[in-house]
Amino acid sequence: MTRTRPAVLLAASLLLLTTTTGTTASAASTTCADPVFTTSDPNGGWSVGGYYVHNNMWNQAEAGPQTLYACSHDDWYVESTQPGTTSVKTYPNVHKDINDLDGAPLSDYSTITSTFAGRGPGTGIYNVAYDIWLNGVGQGPGATELMVWTENHHQVPAGDVVTTYTAGGVTYDVWHDDGYLAFVARSTQFSGSIDIKAMIDWAVGRGYVPPDPTVNQIGYGIEFCSTNGVPARFTVTGFSVTMT
Repeated sequence: MTRTRPAVLLAASLLLLTTTTGTTASAASTTCADPVFTTSDPNGGWSVGGYYVHNNMWNQAEAGPQTLYACSHDDWYVESTQPGTTSVKTYPNVHKDINDLDGAPLSDYSTITSTFAGRGPGTGIYNVAYDIWLNGVGQGPGATELMVWTENHHQVPAGDVVTTYTAGGVTYDVWHDDGYLAFVARSTQFSGSIDIKAMIDWAVGRGYVPPDPTVNQIGYGIEFCSTNGVPARFTVTGFSVTMT
């Protein structure tokens, strides 16, 4: 979760939790028409197919209601209603934990790639993004949060723009802060694929990430700041991580 505001660091501790809290329900959707898992619990989530789908309303003190509806790890959506303020309230996401969050060295892998398909509501303040944790998860010493923003609606990353990065026909502005790196796509990407290992290797080569970091967690979701006080939907119709 991006550290554009100090409170957002709390998100990491909640992302570690894997408490499954929810009920069977149904809801109208253009994709997941018959959900098998539904939760409004702030930390509710569902383990499925080697992934974890997480409601992750980590900033409960400021957050409004949010409900997650899931058919699978790559077919789910959330309905969220957040007030008109700028702090990050929630990060509903799907993520893959590597070795139960202990991680594995980057050098263990020849490729780490991911595919995604997701769309934000087009209103309020939010960013759709990967959240990749290296050398730990959260506020531990030496941990690095590497984000890849695929859709941005009036949100600003932490730190400053330091350079650009281009891959797969997409150009990203690269933002850097202490223990934080964000690749922010200049054009909205509702679906596609990213070469995560290439991004990490590039960041290591420029000194933004320590050599041969452990890869601990790879997630994809939306950081909701505001929906202007009205219900808004984020939909995921594809997600996979391949590590070889």
